[in-house]
Amino acid sequence: MATTNDLKNGLVLNIDGNLWSVVEFQHVKPGKGPAFVRTKLKNVLSGKVVDKTFNAGVKVETATVDKRDMQYLYADGDDFVFMDQSTFDQVYVPRVTAGEAAGFLLEQQVATVAVHEGTVLYIELPASVELVISHTDPGLQGDRSTGGTKPATLETGREIQVPLFLESGTKVKVDTRSGDYLGRVS
Repeated sequence: MATTNDLKNGLVLNIDGNLWSVVEFQHVKPGKGPAFVRTKLKNVLSGKVVDKTFNAGVKVETATVDKRDMQYLYADGDDFVFMDQSTFDQVYVPRVTAGEAAGFLLEQQVATVAVHEGTVLYIELPASVELVISHTDPGLQGDRSTGGTKPATLETGREIQVPLFLESGTKVKVDTRSGDYLGRVS
């Protein structure tokens, strides 16, 4: 248990049997009436974001979420297998739990895996990853770096938009949160 004074970004709360992560919070002391805390909460499993207001000093139940850096080993059917680097235990993460992160996972890559009571909640990748373009249509004469974009398939199978001048085999930096092309890697 914690009070609303202990709230901070990233803290996971257990409200009505659901796990909610604090995205942002603000302590408000109006000139008239009691103080309160305005929060924006994100459901850990579904991703739904809601606004919730708590009276100041109210106790809220916190959930213990264990975040560990784990190495991605391989895909096994609809599961991804991760290994804890300190204990060498292997954890199976379902494809639906991995979500968008699945399109950026390469073997031997390290990711943060969040676990609550033995259940994997989500996978957190670094802000950007470096991947090789496995296929894209060739650029045409006159294509410039300031021009448009074209679809390109990465080595993980994920498709992103890249500038027209890039070719297959080029290593690029990609934002894992939005899937945007960030630049070439030399």
